[in-house]
Amino acid sequence: MPKGLRTWLPVLLVGVLVLGFLLNFREAPVREPGAVEVAYSEFKSLLRERRIEALTIHDDQAFASLKENGSSQAGEESSQIVTTLPKMQDPDLFALIEQSGADLVIRPDEGDENNWLVGLLPWLIFLGIYIWFWQRMQSNLVGRFGGRDPSDFLTGSAKKESKAVRKITFDDVAGQDAAKREVGELVDFLKDPERYRQLGAEAPRGVLLMGPPGTGKTLLARALAGEADVAFYHTSASEFIEMFVGVGASRVRKMFSEAKERAPSIIFIDELDAVGRVRGTGLGGGNDEREQTLNQILSEMDGFSGHEAVIVLAATNRPDVLDPALLRPGRFDRHVTLELPDREARAAILKVHTRKLPLAPDVDLSLLAAATPGFSGADLKNLVNEAAMAAARSNAHSITWQHFDEMRDKVMMGSVRSLAIRPDERHRLAVHEAGHTIVAHFLPHADPIYKVTIIPRGRALGGTHMLPEEERHTLPVDYLKDRLTVLLAGRSAEQALLGDVSSGADDDIQKATQMARAMVARWGMSEEIGPVDLRQSDEHPFLGREIAQPRRFSETTAHEVDKAVSDLLRGSAERADAIIGANRKAMENLVKCLEAQESLDADEVEAVLGPAVNRGAAA
Repeated sequence: MPKGLRTWLPVLLVGVLVLGFLLNFREAPVREPGAVEVAYSEFKSLLRERRIEALTIHDDQAFASLKENGSSQAGEESSQIVTTLPKMQDPDLFALIEQSGADLVIRPDEGDENNWLVGLLPWLIFLGIYIWFWQRMQSNLVGRFGGRDPSDFLTGSAKKESKAVRKITFDDVAGQDAAKREVGELVDFLKDPERYRQLGAEAPRGVLLMGPPGTGKTLLARALAGEADVAFYHTSASEFIEMFVGVGASRVRKMFSEAKERAPSIIFIDELDAVGRVRGTGLGGGNDEREQTLNQILSEMDGFSGHEAVIVLAATNRPDVLDPALLRPGRFDRHVTLELPDREARAAILKVHTRKLPLAPDVDLSLLAAATPGFSGADLKNLVNEAAMAAARSNAHSITWQHFDEMRDKVMMGSVRSLAIRPDERHRLAVHEAGHTIVAHFLPHADPIYKVTIIPRGRALGGTHMLPEEERHTLPVDYLKDRLTVLLAGRSAEQALLGDVSSGADDDIQKATQMARAMVARWGMSEEIGPVDLRQSDEHPFLGREIAQPRRFSETTAHEVDKAVSDLLRGSAERADAIIGANRKAMENLVKCLEAQESLDADEVEAVLGPAVNRGAAA
């Protein structure tokens, strides 16, 4: 129903009701001036005596004009009389009128002429009530759907990239050279698909972008659309799923229909695993809304004809849960993996995000890239933004290295906490962090010290930051053993200088135990166990967490694994004890400097412990 009609129809209905009331309102007949009311019996007598000249009957009243030479008891002073007819029809009345010779006029009842309107009034009232309820339901639906019209809610939710938005190209995507090469091949197809068809080549129907969160999957899809200069439709897979059955499939049809009409085009579905999980696992079986949406996506991708230059891109960080039908050739037949950037890639990403920012001369992006291991592209963008905000808060004209360094610690460990730490706890904290630092300084295969601090940040009361000199893709056993020793060095320092240990080593022991168990049960680095896969969990390749698996070995083997892990941890702790005992004086000096300054960088640590060339002397 048109919006204007919905607005004015109730008003029109009210007007019709008022008009009907006015038309059917029966007023009392208006008497002639000077008319005298007489009894009905006298009226009949006048008719018998032929003294009435003209007679008008209207409704239940009769108006009569007397002859000029006639008079009556009631009408001696007037020639006009009026009488009320009986409710029961008098069978003799019209016979008397005919015999009297009076001129008879019967005026019809005005209400009888409008009986059709009286019969229509109930239907009009019913229609008005129906429209009122419909408008209420429409307003509730619009409110539930976020102010959108329900038809828009059902037909689609994909958003077409506006031409006013700045075009993103491959120059804006740094640190993913291999992924750009894979996706860049599609640009030529979108620009000149006829050249490929002449050679019998077909572009991939779908490209699946896989990788950890924040690695630039969405950015890469937008860059592909920008390079090819084609229509770009992007949506999240979770937007297909609603509480109403069939909405997801309807939205999929709408999105693919628009993309085909505007071909060449690109459809990008983010978080594909929201609807692309293996079928048959939903509570509703084959009628599950998520599975219906997935079936519609599969059907639409199969429905592309040869002349349609439409490419479907999807992103996920859970490729292990996707339905196999999505990954077969003809669907998402090209898989592109985006990894966390290495040191050189991080430097390139930082250059992209800082190219329009005023940087101070002391900012070294290469050093900042080295100081951010494990950061994704999104993490680096957030770091640059936090540094710019810190510079603005301090009214600086440019972003300095101090801003980047402070924000790096904030991103990694959290904001600085103002805790009232007792002097004895503060001293123990300094001893603990100094233990990590001095052991890492004297071990041959440990990563170099970057910073040590006892300033509480986030959930940590302090921290010892170590940066690898180079990116590692494999972890040698000597490097892992040195990492175990450094992790347990804080507990060893407390035991050596304070005579007891505290709960401050909780996180260190947890990480050391996980690493030692991986060395024994996964990597075959235990002579007693040997190269056997005895893991109880699998690490997810993109999410960075372990997924529990059922145990596939005996209790005896589990006991041997536990013993090997315990021996490896005890040996690392004894190694840390030996290094701290051999360098006790340097350890005490480091604790004093740390308590005085709260944070020490690599140069300040070397000033206390000696140059780095002495590392490994006490190992």
